[in-house]
Amino acid sequence: MNLRRVFGVLAACLSLHSFAENTALVPVPRDFPTNWMARHEGYVADAKQGGIDLLFLGDSITDGWRWDNGGGKIWPEVYAPRHAANFGIGYDRIQNVLWRIENGELENLSPRVVVLLIGTNNAGSEDSGRPRNLTPEIIEGVSNLVRQIQVRLPRTKILLLGLFPRGEKSDPIRAQVKAVNAGLAGLNDGKRVVFRDLGRRFLEPDGTLSRNLFPDLLHPNARGYQIWADAMAATLSDMLK
Repeated sequence: MNLRRVFGVLAACLSLHSFAENTALVPVPRDFPTNWMARHEGYVADAKQGGIDLLFLGDSITDGWRWDNGGGKIWPEVYAPRHAANFGIGYDRIQNVLWRIENGELENLSPRVVVLLIGTNNAGSEDSGRPRNLTPEIIEGVSNLVRQIQVRLPRTKILLLGLFPRGEKSDPIRAQVKAVNAGLAGLNDGKRVVFRDLGRRFLEPDGTLSRNLFPDLLHPNARGYQIWADAMAATLSDMLK
């Protein structure tokens, strides 16, 4: 076997190893919180009823559109009249949302727009200090999720949102969020997928994330959700036409 072939085999093996190691590509359910499966089944039931024109899909930040201290007062006025549904579940990672859409949450649906915000729980590190996912893995995971949504909802447009800023200015996760968003921007085609990074709307001029908007430096409060709603209003209106 010549060296060129040897290197080719090694490259293929490394590529397969990389794919296998990217947990964001492997759909998995969760057993935490304890009501996770019940919530998923509730969304499946909602999907079977149909009549959803606007679907929000994501983790706790999306889930927060139903919280009193989040977007709970905005949703009934701004999104409910648009026949919107909120399929957010706290703590979810890309792979959990992937499992959910592969197990019925998009069946019988043909919304005009899906608003997708996912990946912040794939960033950073586990309690052990091991990275949850590397930046390229997060980008690959979200890209795959977008493709899977398109396969199941071929007539639906996707408003893909960049990860929101989190943590202190000095937190390394800030750089990872920025890099992930730079990668996700490449998914924007201006038609079926529209990418928007709204992060700067939440930051002070010096880059500080105010606790007056994100009390825990991760989840927006009611003011934060209002900024979010205002920031994507024009784009969302155009996409819903």
